[in-house]
Amino acid sequence: MKILSVSDVVIPSVYQPDFRKQFSGKDMLIGCGDLPYEYLDYLVSTLNIPLFFVRGNHDLSTYRLNDFIQPKPGGGEELHNRIIDYRGLILGGVEGSIKYKPGPYMYTQNEMWWLIFNLIPKMMVNKLVKGRYIDIFVTHAPPWGIYGLTDFAHQGIKAFQWFIRVFQPAC
Repeated sequence: MKILSVSDVVIPSVYQPDFRKQFSGKDMLIGCGDLPYEYLDYLVSTLNIPLFFVRGNHDLSTYRLNDFIQPKPGGGEELHNRIIDYRGLILGGVEGSIKYKPGPYMYTQNEMWWLIFNLIPKMMVNKLVKGRYIDIFVTHAPPWGIYGLTDFAHQGIKAFQWFIRVFQPAC
């Protein structure tokens, strides 16, 4: 399966005429947060592929499209605190970042642990039925300590590090 994954930065070249040809053959789009929903809508409609996404700490809860308020990008399937099966591929995710100021989609380390623990029952069923817990784990924030950054907002999530070690998603 060929996946296009995007996060944080709008790439202007997607609006070029040859973009569709350049990225043809992709099976899905994964949005890892902090991108305008209009941008994700454009990618989905241009490439004609499904979108699976989590929100980043800078995302809005809604946006306006053609005079209508939309709660998510068009055609998108939200992965936050969910485990889903798409064509035999098991996907799950957790939105947001560490809480470093007031705002939506930011959580304390303890709240992130809670979100991770909520995923476990569904993954246990997957292990029994399909022989594996999860294939792709989508987040906006990194696991704890992988970048070696010392500022609080970019240190990462401790629960993600544990989750990856224990459940070993392929991606």
